[in-house]
Amino acid sequence: MEREWLLKKNCSMSPRQVGVAYGLLCLFLLVIGLGFALHGAWFVLVFALLDIGVLAAALLCYARHAGDRERIALSDGCLLVERVEAGQVRSIRLEACWTRIGMPDRQRSLIALESRGVRVEIGGFIGEELREQVAQELRRELRKTAFLR
Repeated sequence: MEREWLLKKNCSMSPRQVGVAYGLLCLFLLVIGLGFALHGAWFVLVFALLDIGVLAAALLCYARHAGDRERIALSDGCLLVERVEAGQVRSIRLEACWTRIGMPDRQRSLIALESRGVRVEIGGFIGEELREQVAQELRRELRKTAFLR
């Protein structure tokens, strides 16, 4: 028996779409900056270049975290929690029969999984309604696993 949950951010634009939008915005800012520079207002071009640089930094930060996700897999009496954040992968293995689930009790609280002194919080990349649903599904599947043993 194997069950898996993939929790990830909802990225509305693909990397290619982000690149095209950035390119068009840069072109627009440069045209405006050069137009003002030709009329003697060089400071507008400087600010346009500054805008392009700040936007590039923001898009790099966005791109770095666009693939963030959590994968929870339940199989063979083991609950594997894998978290990918900014390219860093962290895995935690919990024994399913000893795992307790702390349901989110207030707004913005995460699902707490605890087994033999190891605690991990999941659900940071999904909304509150979906977080509640995932917690209930996890609890149901862990109960099934406990009854099968």
